[in-house]
Amino acid sequence: MSGIHSREFALLMALLMSVVSFSIDATLPALGQIGLDFGVQDNRIQWVITCIFAGMTIGQLIAGPLSDAIGRKRILFSGIAIYFLGSLLCYFTTSFELFLVGRFIQGLGVSGPYITAISVVRDKYSGAQMAKVMSIIMMVFMVAPAIAPSIGQLIISLAGWHTIFLVYIIYALTVGGWIALRLEETLPLSHRIPLKLKAFEHGFIEVVSNRTTMSYLLCTGLCFGGLIAYLGSSQQIFMQQFGLSGQSFSLYFALLAFFMGMASFVNSRIVARFGMRTVCIGAMLVITLVSLLFLLVQITGAHIHLWMFITYASLLFFAFGLMFGNLNAIAMEPMGHVAGMASAIIGAVSSILSLVLATIIGQLYDNTLVPITSGFFVLCALSSFVIYNEMRWYAKLPKEIAPDVNVNHL
Repeated sequence: MSGIHSREFALLMALLMSVVSFSIDATLPALGQIGLDFGVQDNRIQWVITCIFAGMTIGQLIAGPLSDAIGRKRILFSGIAIYFLGSLLCYFTTSFELFLVGRFIQGLGVSGPYITAISVVRDKYSGAQMAKVMSIIMMVFMVAPAIAPSIGQLIISLAGWHTIFLVYIIYALTVGGWIALRLEETLPLSHRIPLKLKAFEHGFIEVVSNRTTMSYLLCTGLCFGGLIAYLGSSQQIFMQQFGLSGQSFSLYFALLAFFMGMASFVNSRIVARFGMRTVCIGAMLVITLVSLLFLLVQITGAHIHLWMFITYASLLFFAFGLMFGNLNAIAMEPMGHVAGMASAIIGAVSSILSLVLATIIGQLYDNTLVPITSGFFVLCALSSFVIYNEMRWYAKLPKEIAPDVNVNHL
């Protein structure tokens, strides 16, 4: 990628992917007011979060194959246009149902930038180098959720929650302009795959027949299921269960995002030494064990203080920061020849799994932390089992094929 420095490239990809994070997290402090304005006073308010994820799930299946067929940048600009329309609908509507439709359309739109960013990184990097770049991207990417709730809260206090959606439009157009000026097309004509049903079938077969890709696709879906459930109920947890103000909620949310960003930086330093798989299973086991411990504390009837939840959540977010870049990198590593299609299928299938799990866990919220903690424990325990079995299989491959696994760490 001539003409753009690697650091600028990482920053640009992080900001591009941050359109997703910003679209979710800046809305979180407004959920209570949105619910009041639309007359929604139950767990249905979580649909404001899940609808954008649902739109992303479908959008990825469209954006991925198209990015392989017509190039990365066209998909990016089309996504921004769709995102613009969804934001306008959310801004002007007076119906909760239409508001959810607008969020769904926003999700369709942001899927283009999200898929483009992942595919562009895979076009340029592979292996441990890809994992290192993804970790740097994720580190910068985590700045968005750290500051987005505070920005959302500031906008709410100054101009009302509707104005957040105008800021979404400005943000997307600004990042889109930078991409138009600085990002070159990374998929040459000779590497493009015609948009045919057979090509989708081929890509789908490539994904489902690869043990590594399917294992880490499943783990991504399981882990994101717990995380999306937490995001959807975070406003209820902090502001209703613990009685915090919007400003305090934003500060605590930023603190947790800081732990995730710090972990991404740590991962970029240790992944080459220990291997992506070892880091992933270590992080999974941490989440599983601390969730079990925190769940036992709740079951015994102990009063849960805010500091106890923050301690638990900090460990969770640090562990998530260690593994998320690696999970995606490992799943995509065997798929370089069908990067866009594979990215779309991996993203869509894992997202469908995540949304189903998140909806179940989120709707079980009962003003306690038991459903969320139980969800993290069960889902990450299953993920640990999947990763461990894939590692044992992968370690038996010839070392020139499987250099990532250090058997001394198994």
